Amino acid sequence: MPSSPPSSPPVAKRPKLDSQASTSVPNNIVPLSPSASPHRTNGHSNGSAALSADTVPAATSAPSLPTARAAAPTTHTPADSDDEETEPVMRLAEEEDLSRRDMYLDTVARQNLDFDFERLCSKSLSNINVYACLVCGKYFQGRGRGSWAYRHSVGENHRVWLNLQTEKFYVLPEGYIVSDPSLNDILRVLNPRYKSSSLPALSDLPAPSHTLAGTSYIPGYIGLNNIKKNDYLNVILQLILHVPPVRNFFLDPASPQLQESARPSELVNRLATLARRLWNPHLFKSQISPHEFLQEVAKRSGGKFKMTEQGDPVEFLGWLVNTLHRDLGGTKKRNSSVIYSSLQGKVQIETQQIIIHKEYARPIFDIARDIQTNQSPFLFLALDLPATPLFQDANEKKIIPQVSLASILAKFDGKTTQEFGPTLKRHHLMALPPYLILHIKRFTKNNFVEERNPTIVNFPLRGVELSDYVDPKPSDPMHTQYDLLANVSLDTTGASTSSAGTGPGVSKAKRDPNDEPQMTWKIHVRAGRGGGDSEKWFELQDLRVEEVRKEMVFLGETVVQVWQRRDLSTPKV
Repeated sequence: MPSSPPSSPPVAKRPKLDSQASTSVPNNIVPLSPSASPHRTNGHSNGSAALSADTVPAATSAPSLPTARAAAPTTHTPADSDDEETEPVMRLAEEEDLSRRDMYLDTVARQNLDFDFERLCSKSLSNINVYACLVCGKYFQGRGRGSWAYRHSVGENHRVWLNLQTEKFYVLPEGYIVSDPSLNDILRVLNPRYKSSSLPALSDLPAPSHTLAGTSYIPGYIGLNNIKKNDYLNVILQLILHVPPVRNFFLDPASPQLQESARPSELVNRLATLARRLWNPHLFKSQISPHEFLQEVAKRSGGKFKMTEQGDPVEFLGWLVNTLHRDLGGTKKRNSSVIYSSLQGKVQIETQQIIIHKEYARPIFDIARDIQTNQSPFLFLALDLPATPLFQDANEKKIIPQVSLASILAKFDGKTTQEFGPTLKRHHLMALPPYLILHIKRFTKNNFVEERNPTIVNFPLRGVELSDYVDPKPSDPMHTQYDLLANVSLDTTGASTSSAGTGPGVSKAKRDPNDEPQMTWKIHVRAGRGGGDSEKWFELQDLRVEEVRKEMVFLGETVVQVWQRRDLSTPKV
């Protein structure tokens, strides 16, 4: 009788099969097929025949293997090969009793699975041939004898594994493949897939989904984990991934720039992965972590945008949209990327040198003198707030002023002038984008002080009319009406004015971290469209997600807004 092939220590200690297994095996040797015979998976019987309790081994025991006569090495594809020494995989005849082979599926602990982090072996830190343990959720490299995954399966008796690249399931240390429909939900969490035809429906109010614990959530309106101080990054990610054309682009499997042949950048790949998870209706828990994407952000930005330090969300927004535009092959031409086709507009800027007139208290634009005209594309518009009052009310409290959105939009009416050093400028819009981003400038800083303007901006949720600010006017009147889609605001416990600590004579002593003002960012996002009961508003602040009344959107110090053109925010009949 030929000698048995090498086997793992747990296999070597097991008793051999009965005398029938030692007889010759027919030539019709086939791979394992979980559906070939009745067995129990996750407590349910697969097949018509049921096994008695005394014939089914405990879930922690290992299935017996056939003798060497039934063994045949399996040919591995390059994508499925291990970097360590691999064991031959056993192939068994279909008619053999295989009722024990998938009994380890009951040990899969879905509550421990988290695929949001970088796919690195927890021991070797390698990203090659990484497997996820479906019992404890940890990542290990390889599955051959001596590999980290093999050692973990033997030492901890964790048997069910998933190759994160090939999406195949294995039982270790035996090394055979498991194919069972009950595991498909794990693949839907690992790598959600969407149909191009179903993406436009995401703009309507989606139906609620449920987590493993039975908690309901709305896909797309879930929390993002705050690793330390990345709330300023989270609000921008929520903002950009709720712009429908951008969202659909990263979810669409047919997007040309996302195909492997197009060799997309790592930043684009990770943002697409984050988008698929954010809108996934099959999550095990109603939150995800942007850790993997933000690691790439810190790398690409040279450490400018970190998870561990508070930053400016507007700076991050500008960096992100421009970097994505370049990575997607965009040029200076209009509509050369999904970023430009969704967000780009055009503004005309007229500039004139200042000449002081005795009869005017302030410089004015003189149409009789030379005017320099320049047309410039934009991805978002900056709006200036009026200066805060220096007086107090009767209760000795500083008055917080309020302004309307229309009053600060007057900057772009082509008549209002602004002083920039020795020049006067006035602005007028020439083309409006489908999605208009407004930046309300609240922060000013010099060598001595850093000031935050606490002025409250009042705005409607629907029907902002911009026809007075654009020329030439669009032929369709709906192309100048906009409805609010997202609103980013600031919550802070600090004073509106503080020392910048950089000017001459300013103390360089370090501040006590406990005395520093707390600054957090949150975003209100609209779900659905068309107004009325077909819309809901959600407040998202890191992991906290709450449905709020429309009146709550106006509260807070608004910094960034996204407005959706009316023809795009109206459901098509």
